[in-house]
Amino acid sequence: MTDPMIQNSTSNSDFDFLLKQLIAGSEKKQQELVEKLAIPGTEGLKVLMEFLSNRRDVPANVVDGKVYQILYQSDFTETKEFLQINFPQGIVPLKSDCNIDYTQLQKLLANQEFQEADRLTLQKMCELSGEEALKRKWLYFTEVEKFPITDLQTINNLWLIHSQGKFGFSVQREIWLGLRKNWENLWVKIGWKNGNNWTRYPNEFIWNLDAPKGHLPLSNQLRGVRAISSLLSHPAWEK
Repeated sequence: MTDPMIQNSTSNSDFDFLLKQLIAGSEKKQQELVEKLAIPGTEGLKVLMEFLSNRRDVPANVVDGKVYQILYQSDFTETKEFLQINFPQGIVPLKSDCNIDYTQLQKLLANQEFQEADRLTLQKMCELSGEEALKRKWLYFTEVEKFPITDLQTINNLWLIHSQGKFGFSVQREIWLGLRKNWENLWVKIGWKNGNNWTRYPNEFIWNLDAPKGHLPLSNQLRGVRAISSLLSHPAWEK
């Protein structure tokens, strides 16, 4: 059901009132208001476009990511034109020290196509390591150690911003550190293991935001604890 205040405000074109609420609110309140504004019709979308336009010159956060997703998935021509003009590559800057193109990864994550995004993430990480890694489709821990900081941060930010802060290597690292680097506890906490049984790929994994925090991306595909240890200990997280 549409919030009466939002319905009344938008019907009177009182966008300033809603915009101020959205800008001034805590992250929790912002998330709640964004959900209410994502209603059928264009009125709420106009408020979200104005909010995102005002945030264009600052680093994106998880609220911006949620707003971008709503606009990106909208069928309205006006929202598509707005994003094309203001965010032609997406809301997360696609920086790379190796000239890797992350455009498709951003599109998949914006659409919440997490399984496809996970596969592409591994491919991009193999691209960072060169032709041999691309051929074998997995990585040695020594290759992970050499990942450029810029690229690893870009991949992580894409997952983080487009999952409302739920997924990403930095999220997995935070959980890992909180568990005193206990791998067995980490596997269970992020849903990669149930008791003594490993979660089977792909059908037993959860490819949506109902998954446990840190569930994605599946860096266990990097093969072994040494590889993921190199990933979660990478200097990228100290910058």
